[in-house]
Amino acid sequence: MREGDVLTRRYRLVEQIASGGMSAIWRAFDQSLHRTVAIKVLDGSVGGDHGGRDLIRREARATARLIHPDAIEVYDYGETVTARGRLAAYVVMRLLDGRPLSERLTEGPLPWREAAVIGARVAVVLAAAHQRGIVHRDVTAENVLLTPEGAKLLDFGIAAFVGEHVDKRLADFGTPPYVAPERLSGASVHPAVDVYALGVLIFEMMTATLPYPETTWEAVESARRTGPPPAPRGVAGLPPEVTDLCRSCLAQDPGERPSAQYVADTLTASLSAARDAERWVRRARMTTVAVAALATWTAALLWIQPDLSAPVAAVVTAAASVSGTPPAPDPDPPATPQAARSPEPPDPPASAAPDRPDSVRSPAGWEPGPSAGSHATLTQAVGRFDAVLSAGETSGSIRADVALDLRQVVHNLVRSLNDPGQGLKDARRKLDDRAREGSLSPGVHEKLAQGLILIGIALQNAT
Repeated sequence: MREGDVLTRRYRLVEQIASGGMSAIWRAFDQSLHRTVAIKVLDGSVGGDHGGRDLIRREARATARLIHPDAIEVYDYGETVTARGRLAAYVVMRLLDGRPLSERLTEGPLPWREAAVIGARVAVVLAAAHQRGIVHRDVTAENVLLTPEGAKLLDFGIAAFVGEHVDKRLADFGTPPYVAPERLSGASVHPAVDVYALGVLIFEMMTATLPYPETTWEAVESARRTGPPPAPRGVAGLPPEVTDLCRSCLAQDPGERPSAQYVADTLTASLSAARDAERWVRRARMTTVAVAALATWTAALLWIQPDLSAPVAAVVTAAASVSGTPPAPDPDPPATPQAARSPEPPDPPASAAPDRPDSVRSPAGWEPGPSAGSHATLTQAVGRFDAVLSAGETSGSIRADVALDLRQVVHNLVRSLNDPGQGLKDARRKLDDRAREGSLSPGVHEKLAQGLILIGIALQNAT
């Protein structure tokens, strides 16, 4: 195939963006619907082996059967004779901008939270596929695309159905380091092979290395693995339950591996627990600083004004003891209890009370007014969006992994600024998708939607 070729008088090939063993992926233009798409094309001779066509047709059918926001969308499938007399089978998909996870891993391991978010998203897609009887069979870092909307699982090219005994041709496809041991013995298709590959992926994201050194079919087939599976070591802050989860995914016995849904739930719970722990640490630090400041102030007050009443002295002494900072010694203690008393201070006049408008609200409960966005800077608008996410996490109105995902989407949008209009549309679509999944409450969804409007206004004002 060449640039400018048109498939079925509809899809004009614009640029080849990737190529594999038998097929190539093109950026193409749909002349009927006037949109840019991705097309995976298998170009072969008319009388040649049709095995490749069967595979690409299986991919189209499996992907179309799986409807999930984090799986690539299939629009069309077809076969046609090209202008040069060759037979082309093709599948038309949504074009996604991003880079493969494998490319990101060349820069080093991911922080465990980022790896957990990606792992949870992939696990959720796999769980949805398994519910529909589809097993991906090629979950790899190369087939996970990092987009502004989050991680997407691609390439169902060798997918099979649960319980199916695949033929030799389909069995030989895959990426050796991610292949589960039972695949080598010709076992029937089972979701556990995807969970094994997911365990390899999680291990790789957190360490930038593979759990086992074998990288070829010959090496994998001759490997004799004994003992418990390896676990990611030396990962800063990694919760023990995530370490155990990774090892259980890599179990040699498929019956000992968890389900993909369990993997997603465990990673999500770990992210939520870590965020809660950090929130409590921040609150404890703030409380310690506040109490210490109060103790220092009251100690100085006792030094300067030793004639405080006994109840006041007791209160400030207790505050100092809580903070661990003893009050300063009284250089001139009173001789009698009566000497420690001072006259009650007069009430301040009403005019001394500071003005406090009723409209003041905390950022977490902030709701924009008619002109709120016209004066908010981009930093303020993003800060308010983040505050709604944090408040929703605290109240349990939004899942922790979804909050982190939306936060990353908005921050990536602000950093890139390549196409803010499209970026805002993508962010709104993701927000709506998560709301339909039930991952956040209607109230939080409404506030976040308002926040995206303000970010859009701030972006316009900044340009």
